Amino acid sequence: MDLFTDWKNFVKNRIMPTDKNDSNLFSKQVGEKAKRKLKALHNDKRSVWSGIGMFGMVGWSVAVPTLLGAALGIWLDKKHPESFSWTLSFLILGLLAGCLIAWHWVLKEHKEMNQSDEDE
Repeated sequence: MDLFTDWKNFVKNRIMPTDKNDSNLFSKQVGEKAKRKLKALHNDKRSVWSGIGMFGMVGWSVAVPTLLGAALGIWLDKKHPESFSWTLSFLILGLLAGCLIAWHWVLKEHKEMNQSDEDE
């Protein structure tokens, strides 16, 4: 068989299950998605503004350590010049620290959202 026929059969079996167990699994998945959508509609805590706020927090948690690292590097370049650039070194360290902070923040928020999903 060719690739197109394989893909067509795969999609057909995913959309219209042939086995009773597949049908039950499909119904369960549809029910879970519908439940999640209804919960999202009725959940007043998470709005568009909280999503925008999350983007802002992630952005600032990366930008601030990066800028502080660059500022420290500039100061060290003036006070203690070396053959390498303090500015570039601390800029990269600040960026890495900011990314770790943002990752921790997003992971914490993700756990809180999943925990509230499991509670209900």
